[in-house]
Amino acid sequence: MFQKAGSKQLNDERLFFYAAIVLSLVFGAGFCWLLFALNSRDATPAVSAAAGSKAAAILPDHPRQLVNFSLTDRTGRTVTRSELAGKFLVVDFLFTSCSLTCPVINQRMAQIQQLTTNQPDVRLVSLTVDPRDDTADVLAQYAARFGADTNRWLFLTGDKTQLYGLIATSFLAQDADNQFGYMPGNFSHTERIAVVDSRGRVQAYFDGLKDDVDSAVVSEINRLRKSISANQ
Repeated sequence: MFQKAGSKQLNDERLFFYAAIVLSLVFGAGFCWLLFALNSRDATPAVSAAAGSKAAAILPDHPRQLVNFSLTDRTGRTVTRSELAGKFLVVDFLFTSCSLTCPVINQRMAQIQQLTTNQPDVRLVSLTVDPRDDTADVLAQYAARFGADTNRWLFLTGDKTQLYGLIATSFLAQDADNQFGYMPGNFSHTERIAVVDSRGRVQAYFDGLKDDVDSAVVSEINRLRKSISANQ
């Protein structure tokens, strides 16, 4: 009788153990799905070309205009909106402690800088989303990694409120309620490179992780330049 009782207890313990494993797997799968849903809900479809193919222009979620700002470049000098008036801008978003996407995207920016060497109406602008740690000196060291020309490629930092206001108003949506975002400021689509026309209007974004994004951005600038000239 004692043997049967012991056997029944052992079976009950095994059943409880298996049930616990199943519940853990179900909970884990559900949690992973929740993370994926939260990080994917702001996705915007490309205007042309299928995903995984060549870099395609992505339209802004709504009309966006470059607003006034006063920030600090990596050289320590003040840069304002007026300095960029009449220029075509190529804008990306970074924080120097990022070791995955940011170096790749800024290598693409370096390629764009090379392709626009003889285009004085083009400026590259990198905006940090981590102004507390990304001081001018830190950005100077980071910019040197990519051979950034101090006259043509600006790395900007400054007051967090103003910097975040500029990014949120002129470029990227911000989800302050997203507790799972890894990017300071919880901005969406920070992997994108924005193209701003000479009138300060954001015309398109491109996926900065695409291999051919440099040529796609330059083609877009050339298209905008011709369009503006034709309408003058």
